[in-house]
Amino acid sequence: MNTPHPNILPQPQSSLRDSRRGFLKTLSVLPVALSAARLASRATAASAAADTLPRIRFGPHSMSRLVCGANPFNGGSHLSVFVNKEMKQYYTPEQVLKTLRRCQEVGINFWQSGGKNHELYQQLVAEGGRMRYISLGTNPQEIAPLAKAGCIAIAHHGEVTDRLFKQGQLDDIHDFLKRLRDAGLMVGVSTHMPAVVDAIESKGWDVDFYMCCVYERHRSAEELQKLLGAVPIPVGEVYLQSDPPRMFKAMRQTKRPCLAFKILAAGRLSERREWVENAFKQTFAGIKPTDGVIVGIYDKFTDQPAEDAGFTKRFGLAAG
Repeated sequence: MNTPHPNILPQPQSSLRDSRRGFLKTLSVLPVALSAARLASRATAASAAADTLPRIRFGPHSMSRLVCGANPFNGGSHLSVFVNKEMKQYYTPEQVLKTLRRCQEVGINFWQSGGKNHELYQQLVAEGGRMRYISLGTNPQEIAPLAKAGCIAIAHHGEVTDRLFKQGQLDDIHDFLKRLRDAGLMVGVSTHMPAVVDAIESKGWDVDFYMCCVYERHRSAEELQKLLGAVPIPVGEVYLQSDPPRMFKAMRQTKRPCLAFKILAAGRLSERREWVENAFKQTFAGIKPTDGVIVGIYDKFTDQPAEDAGFTKRFGLAAG
């Protein structure tokens, strides 16, 4: 039997119970307090990031030099059908909105997408989101719904642009561009070919911006045979190290703002951090200070919005 120390008064049972309750209450509050502290710290860091992410003029808008792309959201990895399925499974509508909110926290204020993602954009705005939306398109019937959804700019889809250019029918897209202007939208052209930018510049068309893939990834088997002396199997997307400098040159030769995309070769340069870092560094060094980049984000495993924003601050500020 334990005997109380003579100098220590026995504590009444009610006091013991009250102490235990207080202790347990403190424990229950601690995770909430810690979580709130983490959120406050993250909000402070996000606010600082938003203030320092470099920006360019995009029509009447101030655009972060880093724009969120949408291929991962849409399950378009440009790697394999298996990666496509994984991305599509991960990016539920709820996860897309979560990723966009994170992009906004780190200072990314534009989202470039296509298809029916403008409906998700409307939901983002309804929840208080402040991002702007750029779409791709070729169908005149889509212009009015996109404008109504708050889209500020549409670029003629690069796959179609390039196909028509190769067929000698680039002028066929001119009517679509005029319709965009009539609808009060900013007018853009997307392409994977520097020659397309040069051709439109020589024509003096009324366009506001270009979206420029830094890799000409859809060369024919004949073109690859001529360039490489061999044709990869399967014949598909080939990414050549010599491509980005050619597109950077075309981007620098126009006064219009250009948005470089696929700077990570559709994920092929994402395997090592130093490859990602070098891609951002070389891109910002090669383009104009008035240009930006569009990067698809797949944040299942790491905080890619913050990582990409960090590279943009390091190299985009230095370049701009």
